[in-house]
Amino acid sequence: MAEGLRGALALAVGRPEGVRHFGADLPAAARSFRAAGVALPGFLCLHLMDVLAGHAPGAPWNGLVLDLLGYAIGWAGFALLSHRMAAALGRSDRWPRYIAAWNWCNVVQYVLLIGAMLPVLLGMPGWLDHVAGLVALFWAVWLEWFTARVALEVGGLQAAGLVLMDIGLGVLLSIVTGG
Repeated sequence: MAEGLRGALALAVGRPEGVRHFGADLPAAARSFRAAGVALPGFLCLHLMDVLAGHAPGAPWNGLVLDLLGYAIGWAGFALLSHRMAAALGRSDRWPRYIAAWNWCNVVQYVLLIGAMLPVLLGMPGWLDHVAGLVALFWAVWLEWFTARVALEVGGLQAAGLVLMDIGLGVLLSIVTGG
């Protein structure tokens, strides 16, 4: 777990050698799904903030159950889709390291998104909240793109395709779950 977080933090600051912290075999990829459990409190925190801000439609508990289903389906679904995409790109051999890095980088992305809420929680001006949100969002998207580029050793456009696939899956799940 610590090794995965070290690798994700290195990638988050643009250090490509961060991928060396992730195993390159299927057992290492399988173990990296522990990151979904580590990221779950962050997901729940974001859900709670939506409920408190009045952005969660319907009954909060029903929304939570649907969001949790979307969380699990999205996490596993992206792994399956990215496996197919890696094969299409001729990078199947690099996929285990990529998905391990992707899993742990999700933890960092949740930390970034929660950190972006600090201005609101501290009662700072609304514009600061918006700037923090945009910075966190762009950093999170960049991190996913950078991770795909480095771990799969693909070009920027191919990495962008993986990011867009992940975002598209998230949007689809959000529509289906009403989130």
